Amino acid sequence: MKVNGQPCRTIRLHPDNPRIVQIIDQRQLPHRYLLEDLATVADFAAAIREMHVRGAGLIGATAAFGIYCAAITAPDDGKDFDNFISDAATCLKATRPTASNLAWAVERMIKAMATEVEVPEKKQRALLEAEAIADEDADFCRRIGEHGLKIIQEISKRKNGEPVNILTHCNAGWLAFVDYGSATAPIYAAHAADIPVHVWVDETRPWLQGAKLTAWELGQEGVKHTLIADNTGGHLMQHGMVDLVIVGTDRTTRCGDVANKIGTYLKALAAHDNQIPFYVALPSSTFDWTICDGIKDIPIEERSGEEICYVSGQTDGGGEERVSIAPLNCQAANYGFDVTPARLITGLISEKGVMRANQEDILRLYPEHG
Repeated sequence: MKVNGQPCRTIRLHPDNPRIVQIIDQRQLPHRYLLEDLATVADFAAAIREMHVRGAGLIGATAAFGIYCAAITAPDDGKDFDNFISDAATCLKATRPTASNLAWAVERMIKAMATEVEVPEKKQRALLEAEAIADEDADFCRRIGEHGLKIIQEISKRKNGEPVNILTHCNAGWLAFVDYGSATAPIYAAHAADIPVHVWVDETRPWLQGAKLTAWELGQEGVKHTLIADNTGGHLMQHGMVDLVIVGTDRTTRCGDVANKIGTYLKALAAHDNQIPFYVALPSSTFDWTICDGIKDIPIEERSGEEICYVSGQTDGGGEERVSIAPLNCQAANYGFDVTPARLITGLISEKGVMRANQEDILRLYPEHG
């Protein structure tokens, strides 16, 4: 997608040094667009844990490039190399527990390197595989956009060309992936096809990814949007102001349960009560094929309560400040995700097409996991 009119990806090799990987430090958006250099496993682990990068697809791609950087700095002795990579993998996988793309990408990198015998070939394979993971993520999101576009087109026809009002939650845009995004990919495809769309953007407490990231990237692409408080969605649905809900997911079970940013479940309940289609957009790397019951089996990340008790932003004078919004020493519980049961989901949009949120229909598109 674009930043100031120029095509951009969320992660890439440094143009002047292939031993360094560049990311967008998303903590600085929307007020500053800043690229950050990553070179060591510690750099990558901190970037994931402290949310310099976030979103299922981008976390996976970042972890993949983290293994690549580990490989090019690892010892040349075969056994020492393997031990070094194993330690790096353990470190990276421990950074955030909910998104399945993280462990998936790390394991894919290790398996790819295992096909080579000599260490120099393993290092070269690490680069090729990390780039393949990033390219695949972007391509899958582009295809999600193509499949989701058909849903928006049908609604637009029923509305005789009036704007299609879409509610989304958190940031499942291109900033959460390598390019295009998951939930936003159909929106961008519709906008490119000159279908009038308008997006209701949940602010998404406590990190405010909707206000800071989704609103920023929609603005960069010229998509009409309105920022709302997290609890506004139900009211809009009751008054016929939402035609469609599209969200992303950090982990999806083989039976169609979805873990996404905290608050997604409440949007699904409101959509169900108001007979509004509720879709989840995801690349297949987000599926966890080993589990079925999302509420029981998906680990939910708990983060520091400080993220709820403090907010950061830009002052009217252009400076940046962190301020307290709760009583001193207030106890806060900060669950990062919730699980939306498959029964509340109209459909899943993946790179292979649209499917119902149940095991039978998911396996129709992914029979290799049956």
